[in-house]
Amino acid sequence: MKYHNTVTASFIDRPNRFIAHVDIDGTAETVHVKNTGRCRELLLPRVPVILAAADNPDRKTKYDLIAVKKKGLGWVNIDSQAPNIVVREWLEQQEFDLIRPEYVYGDSRIDFYMEKGKRKYLLEVKGCTLEIDGVGYFPDAPTERGVKHIRELIKARKQGYRCGVAFVIQMNGVKEVRPNIETHPEFGEALAEAEQAGVKVLCLECEVRKESLRILSKNMNL
Repeated sequence: MKYHNTVTASFIDRPNRFIAHVDIDGTAETVHVKNTGRCRELLLPRVPVILAAADNPDRKTKYDLIAVKKKGLGWVNIDSQAPNIVVREWLEQQEFDLIRPEYVYGDSRIDFYMEKGKRKYLLEVKGCTLEIDGVGYFPDAPTERGVKHIRELIKARKQGYRCGVAFVIQMNGVKEVRPNIETHPEFGEALAEAEQAGVKVLCLECEVRKESLRILSKNMNL
């Protein structure tokens, strides 16, 4: 996926989950943050950030904050909508007969339902932006919704679906994602149960640039 009309700025602060203040060539600007997670280790004073101009010219905030530069790592894409977009692009290269987003299963909406011949697939997508010592961790904040979706995948696997959880690693050079059990132990427990039940865990390496995000992994193994 590619962004258009990007601007480099300097981060000032984040008064709440939805907005941040940045410096664009000496001018303070309020921008929309496209991620409601904590991102505390990323959004530090004076770090470089990438902004993308909003599609709606009448919106109160003219820009979306989409990426942050982390020392020793490079650009980290924090756009929470990006993982589903790049996974859709990636799935379209996997020769499925049908790809359907936002599929209702049980009491949840699973990110993708796919078909290939008689096989039926369910895939839940998670974006990973937290890195510690070269390893990605998810989540960076408790996610009851994430646990609920994993429980649904366990049920679906027992009913014959091929199921997976895809961690889109929104950073360069990180190859592995582990459950952040210190932040949310229940998520780690649910993911372990899912793997034991036959749900595949995919760690999708990415190429992150100022204006783009692309999955590097070639083939899907579900």
